[in-house]
Amino acid sequence: MVQLSRTTHQYQRKPKDDSELQNALMQLTIKHPSIGYWQCCYRLWNKGANWNHKRIYRVYTDMKLNIRRTAKKRLPERVKQPLTLATAPNHTWSIDFMSDSLTDGRRFRLFNVIDDFNRESLAIEADTSLPTLRVIRVLERLIEQRGAPVNIRCDNGPEFISHKLKEWCDHQSRKINLQFIQPGRPMQNAYIERKNGSMRRELLNAYLFNSLSEVRELCDQWRDDYNNHRPHKSLGYLSPLDYSTKYFRDTALSTPASEDHSQIETQPVVDKAGDNKKKITFENSNC
Repeated sequence: MVQLSRTTHQYQRKPKDDSELQNALMQLTIKHPSIGYWQCCYRLWNKGANWNHKRIYRVYTDMKLNIRRTAKKRLPERVKQPLTLATAPNHTWSIDFMSDSLTDGRRFRLFNVIDDFNRESLAIEADTSLPTLRVIRVLERLIEQRGAPVNIRCDNGPEFISHKLKEWCDHQSRKINLQFIQPGRPMQNAYIERKNGSMRRELLNAYLFNSLSEVRELCDQWRDDYNNHRPHKSLGYLSPLDYSTKYFRDTALSTPASEDHSQIETQPVVDKAGDNKKKITFENSNC
């Protein structure tokens, strides 16, 4: 005689019918594609459904409705960089991006470069896309005209944290110190943020642009006025190029006549390893 329970012998498996729950979940996720599992649960319960959370979760995952979470990009820890006062041209350049749109809705970006010493706008590059290689190309053009800076200050944008820009700055022929501000602390890049604010008010918010050629033309006009005619309170109400001219005139008067005036020795605020002094040749340019 087999010792077997009558209920076990007579048990017949009943297939699970989840069609009603599947239809309810499908309707919810089609209408609200961004809601997750718990939102689905409470929406169903608030409508009077009596499925428990375990059953809803089983059907929810079987239907592969899980929303994939995007991992937050981890940035290396940034040491606080005080906004040091540049003591000579080409000591520190600040770089940043701005964005706006044309009248047809197309977005465009602006890549700005300024010299912190005299607040001169060195470049305003405009295009629909400005990847890292384009940033490097603009910087190389400026270095050909003015020489390499000691430091470049920037935020943690994807174009700036790229290894390509880091390798370019670390090249033996340049040895530029790339200074990153702390995330969420734009005041650590205050010189270019101040310039961006003026550009936003006086140019981007003041005009409607129909094409990129219009953007570039008006940017060139605005930059020419900003560098040559606009009085800056921080520069004693001189324009950037007038301030630069005054600096070189005062430096020449304080330099002995026997020395070469074409090269000026500067002591950078942030000394670079292996470079106690850096000699630069500066030319005024409206690049």
